Amino acid sequence: MSVSKPPPPLSTSHLVIPPSSSSCPSSSVSSPSATSHSTTLPPASPVKISMQEHFAINVCPGPILPIPQISDFFPRFHDYPCTPPPPREKKILKEETFNGETGGGYKDGEKGESNNGDMEEALDSDDDDTYLGTLEFSLLFDQENNCLHCTIHKAKGLKAMDSNGLADPYVKLHLLPGASKANKLRTKTLKNTLNPVWNETLVYHGITAADMTTKTLRLCVCDMDRLGRNEFIGEVRVALKKLKEGESKRYNMGLERIAQNKESNNQAMDQGALVGEEERGRILVSLCYNTEKNCLLVGIIRCAHLAAMDSNGYSDPFVKIVLQPDMGKKSKYKTAVKKKTLNPEFNEEFSYDVPLDQLAKKTLEISVWDYDLGMSNDFIGGVELGINASGQRLKHWFECLKNKGKKVEFWHTLTQQGAPSSDKPD
Repeated sequence: MSVSKPPPPLSTSHLVIPPSSSSCPSSSVSSPSATSHSTTLPPASPVKISMQEHFAINVCPGPILPIPQISDFFPRFHDYPCTPPPPREKKILKEETFNGETGGGYKDGEKGESNNGDMEEALDSDDDDTYLGTLEFSLLFDQENNCLHCTIHKAKGLKAMDSNGLADPYVKLHLLPGASKANKLRTKTLKNTLNPVWNETLVYHGITAADMTTKTLRLCVCDMDRLGRNEFIGEVRVALKKLKEGESKRYNMGLERIAQNKESNNQAMDQGALVGEEERGRILVSLCYNTEKNCLLVGIIRCAHLAAMDSNGYSDPFVKIVLQPDMGKKSKYKTAVKKKTLNPEFNEEFSYDVPLDQLAKKTLEISVWDYDLGMSNDFIGGVELGINASGQRLKHWFECLKNKGKKVEFWHTLTQQGAPSSDKPD
């Protein structure tokens, strides 16, 4: 007795072919009624395809559209002449009033918190497609103490610089011409905001009335980036000659991007004739002759805008004073060293026992040095006060002799000629 093997199972991934009449021998022995139906084929089964073939069908949605290039939005970065893209539509926000303040501005495509900005400064931006925001601050010049007080109040509607649609803004101040680390001031950084409120006062010391006629204050708003370089948002500039002495003036100005060029820089250098001398810095000195003790009191109060002598962009300054003609060790003094600063504050006082009739023949030499460990100290600048001086230095000396018992303070510009001749750097 033979057992026939069952046919192998059909694969689900291939077409199923119905069996033919020749493969069924029992059909010839069937009844006449069955023979009439033997010529009719059964209905065909549906075509079965594999999963891989299924995913290969209709996977292309159509032609791929070109992706806009970043350079299309910044045509000035092209290396070759090109036609800039059409400007984007700007939505002008209607003027509204919040707590008595007039608000307004415009932004690209979406509403923001800049509705509280000032309408009058909204169009000051150099970038036609981007609204950078506004900065509110106030300035006060104290001529008696030679100080310029800069109060940074707040900013509104700043441009978003981070991926989260916000920014980490701070304000950086420079005095032009001659911007350097010596005259740079900076506010604290506020995190994740486009409408920061600082209410922080920064003070420039050693600002004279002559500076107010030639200097320009530059205020830059930047975004701090911990992982990369800080990004520039915008800036405003104020000519200090428009500021009256003793009057606090409040400003609300729109940020802009000011392009630098060599011609403007050259003009600024021509206007500031004293820039070459002021690069070394200034020193605030007090003189007082005590008639009771017959001694001269010399006070070294502070320095401002010193030249940077170290590779880190700063200095480690200290001050040396000598009363000439040389009176031995009693005629030489020096202050403590202030580390890593270009605007040190000493507030130290020294005494010289000298009769009043001999004081008119004396010369006070003051020099500022940069301390270097294990190396020769670097000379920054100096000044000489005495009967042979001129200008403010001679006036300071006469005021001291004239007003006995009264402390007289003057700011003096450091020069190369102020280096002491008989004293070498130690």
